[in-house]
Order: sequence, then C-alpha cells, then structure tokens
Amino acid sequence: MNLLSSLRYLVALSEHRHFGRAAQACHITQPALSNAMRALEEEFGVVIVKRGRSYAGLTPEGERVLATAQRMLHEHNLLQQELGSEAGRPRGPIRMGAVPTAMPVLSRFAAILQATHPGIVPAVLSLSSPELEAGLETLSLDLALGYTERMQLRGTPLNAWPQYIEHYFLLRRAARPSADGLRIGRPIRWSEAARLPLALLTPGMHNRTIIDSAFVTAGTPVQPALETNSVLTLALAVVAGELCSVMPGALVGTVRGHGELEALPLVEPEVRTPIGFMAPAGVRPSRALEAALALAQDAQWLRHAAAHSGLLAG
Repeated sequence: MNLLSSLRYLVALSEHRHFGRAAQACHITQPALSNAMRALEEEFGVVIVKRGRSYAGLTPEGERVLATAQRMLHEHNLLQQELGSEAGRPRGPIRMGAVPTAMPVLSRFAAILQATHPGIVPAVLSLSSPELEAGLETLSLDLALGYTERMQLRGTPLNAWPQYIEHYFLLRRAARPSADGLRIGRPIRWSEAARLPLALLTPGMHNRTIIDSAFVTAGTPVQPALETNSVLTLALAVVAGELCSVMPGALVGTVRGHGELEALPLVEPEVRTPIGFMAPAGVRPSRALEAALALAQDAQWLRHAAAHSGLLAG
C-alpha cells in the first residue's frame, strides 16, 4: 500500500462525499478507491468509512485519520516546494478560493502572481463563505479571499490581509446607451431599488444576506424576480432583459465595456463590507503561499485591486 496515496484518496472522499466522484478526481477506478480505504483500515486497525448503499461519512476514528492525512499532505507539499524551488524562484501549486462576488479580483491576483513567479501554478476556485472556511480549516485551501467579518464563525484561528471595501450598485439597462462603456450614474436609495424587478443571488449566500439586510434597514424587504447561485447569470439577466441587480463594484467592473448598462451607487443605508485574504494562523506557509502573501501586501497590487472594486474610481 502506498500510504501517502491512500491518505490523498481519503481526503478526496471527504471532500466529494461520493466514491465515484472522489475516484474520478483522483484519476483511479472506484474499486481501487474502495480497496485503498480498506487497506487504510487494516493499517490502523479501525473502521474509517461508514458503509451503506452509498457514502455515509466517516467514523469518529476516520475523522482522526483524516485530520492527520490533511496535515501530512500539507507537509508533503511544503517539502516538495522547498526542494523544487530556488532562492527567489518559488515553484509549486497554490489553491486559492474566493466568494463569487470577489472572483474577478482573485482572478487578477492569480494572473499577476503567476506572471511574477512562472513556477507557481495557481488553482482558483469559486466557493461559498462556509466552503472557504472549511477549506482553510482542513488545509485543502492555502488562501481565501472573502468576508473578513466572518472570521470568528469557526474555531480555526485565521490571519487576514485587508484588500478592499465592497460598495454596492444597482445595475440596470441605461435609458440611452453610451459609446464609452458602462456609465456610473446618480446614487439611488435602497428603498427606490426595492421597487424594481431584481435578480439576486440565492438565500444562504453571504452576499444575499448583506443585501437583504440593507433592504430591511431601508424598510423595504424584497422578493426578487430571479434567484441564482451564478454571478454570470446575474449579469446576463440584466444584459438580456428588463431585470436589474444589486452587485458590488468588483462584479460591476467586469461589465464596464457594456455601454447599454449603467450602475447607480446605492445609498441610505451606506453599506460597506471589508474583503480580505485569509489563511490559517500557526501553519507554516509554502514557498508559493509566501509569494502570494507578499503580493497581497504590495502597494501596487492594492491600488490595482481598488481600481477594479469598491467605488470603481480608478
């Protein structure tokens, strides 16, 4: 039995919660995955996987093995990067996730990181806030870009690096298209926006919680005309039809070339949400993560991030 490979399969099974999908992610057959789990159980003398007609989770002993597997794989990755990197030239993978509304900023960050350090291979994932927090806790994520106000919701101590402040806009079709791209219009009150047909993210997503709270504070709770878990669908719904949407500046910035749209800053109440990078405290960073954290604190990068988010003043 290759112990490291078997531990990697266990982590994949925990993440995917399905034997077939975990096997596919590991590029092995489902019987091979099942055999690896049985070999682990024989190695440690405990039952690791609750078995039924389908995957039913891990036993308490399995959870302990999983936690050790995550730490071992993390240390293995650190060693690989240290041995494969030269001074000033980090190499290796880095897994980064962001809440959907921050994906445009993380995409820019990853592209700049890779251009600065060609030996680094970023994986960029769109995840919900709970998924980001779980990924940091289990060490399956190296770095997360999201709502730093949520940092105390889980037991894992985190370090944070502020990036920008989220401001909110009403995105709608403009009465008169502009040849110069999207226009930033006059401010609009949340109570006024509540009277329009809105496309919003689905309940349970933290962005939706923020938006719903703002409408309640304005005294005008809303029932959206369309709900989706896709930020792309939000933008396309506004472009294609008569719907409006509430979006932070980072998302509005991605449709700046659409002259048929306009974005109106939302006021009364003033909603400002800090967005930052987060990583587990007390965990030794890889060479790739060290390079990413250096970029996250670079003044030129922070100016770039501010120009494509927030109030879109850049």
